[in-house]
Amino acid sequence: MSETSTHPTHAAKTTIFQFTVSFGDCDPAGIVFYPNFSRWMDASSENFFRTCGLPPWREMAKTRGLVGTPLLEIHTKFHQSATYGQTLQIHTHVQEWRRRVFIQNHRVMRGEDLLCEGTETRIFCIKDPQNPDRIKSIEVPEDILAMCR
Repeated sequence: MSETSTHPTHAAKTTIFQFTVSFGDCDPAGIVFYPNFSRWMDASSENFFRTCGLPPWREMAKTRGLVGTPLLEIHTKFHQSATYGQTLQIHTHVQEWRRRVFIQNHRVMRGEDLLCEGTETRIFCIKDPQNPDRIKSIEVPEDILAMCR
């Protein structure tokens, strides 16, 4: 089960995505397998936009041709481990908006304990009108920027 909320932090909108680690998220030693943090940060990224009022990407693809926000770069730093049964929260905000890219920051917390920090550089993409098998980046849409600030 996930819960979301929005809290203003340093003038940046921050969302909190909460979930419980399951047994299948862990390696044989009972420690969360590290790629799962990337999966959860990706889910928190989508949650950020949904909490800001955007419809799901599949709807945006139909109405605006906007297919999502693919990753260009990711950096992750691990501080502590987690195991199954623990409830984690991912605090997500956009730390920088540029003309064509944005940098999203994720802080994975277990209560007050920081487990992991991640930054993602992302772009908004549409299906390429010249070649529908490809996608191409666009400038950050102004209406989306206004909803997410």
